[in-house]
Amino acid sequence: MSLFPRQALIPTLLNLLAIGSSTAYMRSLHNRNLEEQEARLDEIEGTLRGHIGLIEDALNRIEGKKEGGKQEELYVKRGKDEKKK
Repeated sequence: MSLFPRQALIPTLLNLLAIGSSTAYMRSLHNRNLEEQEARLDEIEGTLRGHIGLIEDALNRIEGKKEGGKQEELYVKRGKDEKKK
């Protein structure tokens, strides 16, 4: 009497193959979702930086500083560069 009968060899191998392939599929799916999430977060970060720049520029104009207008020019230029891609 053996610990692992011969009749169970093929079903066991098929189960291991199914588990391995489903694990590989789930890992690739998870990695793709992480990459998409990172891209969305990068886009949000760029948008927030642009808006913060516009707010700082408006504050400089309200306070009467000479640096007013620079951030808006950079923000508009950046938007045009992204549309060309």
